[in-house]
Parts: sequence; C-alpha cells; structure tokens
Amino acid sequence: MIGYVSIGLLGLLALSIPVGIVLFLLGFGIDAFFSNFPLTKGLGNMVWSASNSATLIAIPFFVLLGEILVRSGVATRTYAALDRWVSWLPGGLVHANIATATMFSATSGSSVATAATVATVAMPQAEKLGYDPKLFSGAIAAGGTLGIMIPPSINLIVYGFLTQSSIPQLFLAGLIPGLGLALMFMLITVIICLIRPDLGGLRRTFPFPQMLRALIDLVPILMLFGMIVGSIYAGWATPTEAAAVGVAGAFLIALAFGGVSWDMLTQSLTGTVKITSMIMLIVIGASFLNFTLASAGLGRELTEFMDGLGLSPLGFILVVVVLYIVLGFFIETLSLMVVTIPIIVPMVLVQGYDVIWFGILMIVLIEMALITPPVGLNLYVVQGARKSGNLNEVMLGALPYCLTMLVMAFLLIAFPSIALFLPNALQ
Repeated sequence: MIGYVSIGLLGLLALSIPVGIVLFLLGFGIDAFFSNFPLTKGLGNMVWSASNSATLIAIPFFVLLGEILVRSGVATRTYAALDRWVSWLPGGLVHANIATATMFSATSGSSVATAATVATVAMPQAEKLGYDPKLFSGAIAAGGTLGIMIPPSINLIVYGFLTQSSIPQLFLAGLIPGLGLALMFMLITVIICLIRPDLGGLRRTFPFPQMLRALIDLVPILMLFGMIVGSIYAGWATPTEAAAVGVAGAFLIALAFGGVSWDMLTQSLTGTVKITSMIMLIVIGASFLNFTLASAGLGRELTEFMDGLGLSPLGFILVVVVLYIVLGFFIETLSLMVVTIPIIVPMVLVQGYDVIWFGILMIVLIEMALITPPVGLNLYVVQGARKSGNLNEVMLGALPYCLTMLVMAFLLIAFPSIALFLPNALQ
C-alpha cells in the first residue's frame, strides 16, 4: 500500500490538481481498494471535527496581520531602516534582505508572504546598485523561509493541532533556531562575498545619527512581535486571542503610517480569504486522508517496514531527514506536513524523541522544500517579483542557503537543546 499511495500522490500532483483535492481523492481511493469498511461514511464527521477547532481560528488572523503590514507600506520603511544598519557588511544590501525577512517572519507567520514582501521592496534596489542577481534573489527566497520558523508561525500552529502538542512551547522552541538560521544566512553571505567581492555589490555606510533615526521605523514591528508573543507567554492570551490582538495592532500601525485605505482593506481581506481557504482545504483533506490511511493499516505497515530495517534511533531520524528532503522536491510544504505527521510522528516518539524538538526539525527540513525545485514556492515568488532573468538564477542563488539549512538540521540532531532550551527554561 505504501508504494501505491506514493505513486498516486505524485501522479495526481503531476496533473496540477489542487493539493486539497488530491488528498480527498487519495482518501477515496484507499477506501475503495484497501479497506473492508465504508470509510467514506465518516467523511462528514471527519470534515466537521477537523475544522471545528478554536486553535485553527488563529490562522486567518495571522494571515490578515501579514496582509495588512504588507499592503500598508510598513515593509518599505522597515527595509530602509535595516539597510542603514547592515549594508556595511560584505554583501551590502543582501543582509538587509535577510534582516527584513527575519523581522516580518516575526509577525506574518507565512514564508511565501514574507518572501513576496521583501522581493517587492528589494528588487528595484538590486538593479539600481548592480548586485549579482543570483545571490541577491537567492537570499530573499531563503530569508522568506524563516516565516514558518520564527513565531508566530502558521505551520507550527498546524503541527501543534495535528500532534496535540503545546503551541506556545513550539513557538518558544522555534525562536532560537529561527534567529540562528538568520545569523547563519548572514554569515554564509559574508563568506561568499569575501571570496567573491563582485557578487556583493556596493557596501554602504550611513552617519550614526541617521542610523539612530531609522530605528523609529523598527519600533512598531518589534512592539507588535512583543505584544503577540509576550501575551501568550505571560498567560494573558491564547495563540488565537494573541493573533486577534496582533491584527488590531497591525491596523493601528498602518493607520499611524498613513497606509490605511479602503483599497488596502479590501485587498487584505480578499488575500486572507484566499490563503485561509487554501490552508483549510489542505488541513481537512489531510485529516480525511490520515483517517483512511490509519483505518486501512498503513501506519502498521510502515512501522513493520521501519522495524525490519533494524535501525538505531539516530539511524531512524537520519532516514526521516532524507525522506523529507526527497519529498520536499515534489510536495508543497504545508501538504508535506499534514500528510506525513500522523504517520511519522508516532514512530519518532516510539524512538524516544521529543515531539516539540521533532516539530522544529521538521520545519527546518520543509523550509528547504520552499527553495528547492521543482515545487519550491519561494523560488517562483521571487522570480515573479524580478520581472527579468530566469528561474535558474534564483535556484543557484538559493543553493548556499539550502545547504545552511541542512547544517542547522544536523545541529538540531546533535544538540537538541538548541530547540528545547527555551521551552524547558520557561516551563
């Protein structure tokens, strides 16, 4: 059954059928060919139970928060402020790409939205100042992936929902690896530009008073992050309530910067409905597929297969890493999560690993999927913003950052405390 399901999944995706529909079709196929019971009789109850969760209400709130910040012009001010602080490094404005992506990752919760925001603001600067298009665009694509690691993260909310684990603890666990990845991205940029200075473009310095004045444009984003995350860990709000507070805060910031208009609100609400509908269709379809897989015995079959390999816990987790890297070439990140979590996570727990730690490791691995062809969404988002050149340039530029993510994955395996230090310290 494992082979049939894998071939069916890849085949349906190759036909460009929407992922949510693919998951339902696979569920119907498993019911028809591998189950002795009419599993579709439980479809109505499954759809209701998968969508009737207060936790999932946080998703449209966080999407709306990001939409408001993107469409109100706050991104342009943030980028200009960070340009004044980091463009003196080898690589110049490339570091502003990564730093801006990190800032917006701390509010938007979406990698694609983060990459689109930074790409729209940064690309005109690359052409004007003569930066290498490969490195410049690759850094934006990679920086955007931080949106699903640094809290608040929509993917971590979905992981917590599917595994019934603590979302606040997942947010805490993602903070150090997320910021660590941002620093590692900047470090690899410095190394590349020291070896090849022609790739980094112009290094610029600004008068210190001008740098200090620029900090004013960073304060609202930092305050918004503190308001969202701080209210969760202070016990004042659940993640869903904090998301609602964040939307109110984002609206006030946009209002203060003069970015509120009827057109902005319409576009923000329309974008929120589209993105949330896509996410919920995938989550509900995955819930039904997982129900049929479990009922047909795939979990037992996969467990027996893995046990038959006789792997140690370390060997097992390395096989899981390879599995996610390979699947990430072909399957969109959220889909990859929801399809594999119910099968892989129980096996990971049997090996003695922590569910919070594995969630962060999984996020790093699916971050790689965002910048690896042929389904790397961030690659297409950045290429769309470039309006010139070809996709191969973005792929090549993202390669060093992809390898950096792989290093972070191995660091998490070797030193689990990178992810677990904050959750354990603040229990």
